[in-house]
Amino acid sequence: MSDAPFFNLEDLAQGVHRVLCDGIETRIFAGDQAMLSVVRAEPGAVGSIHSHPEEQWGVLIEGSGTRLQDGIEHAVAAGDFWCTPGGVLHGFTAGPEGAVVIDIFAPPRGDYRSAGVGFGEDAEAQDK
Repeated sequence: MSDAPFFNLEDLAQGVHRVLCDGIETRIFAGDQAMLSVVRAEPGAVGSIHSHPEEQWGVLIEGSGTRLQDGIEHAVAAGDFWCTPGGVLHGFTAGPEGAVVIDIFAPPRGDYRSAGVGFGEDAEAQDK
């Protein structure tokens, strides 16, 4: 974790940068017990359907989109939040104005502790 205990959602120089797919990027902040990811999705960007063993909470703070979770599509708008248990297939498609989502993982994801590309080890294996 950084030496500084305070961060800002708009400061794109902070956190670990990861390109999840075309049009979706994140900044990741890892603690000992949980991990926060600030995801920015361009209008209409589509994320891969994937799963991981960690529990994930998501909060849509700007824009809109469709959250696919366990085979069900959920229209979401700013202020909506959700919980995804570990091992459940899920994905996100940004609405026409794009989206900003805060994801919280517990425990922290090992594959998100360093910069990279993709939704992580489990997603890459599923996409093959």
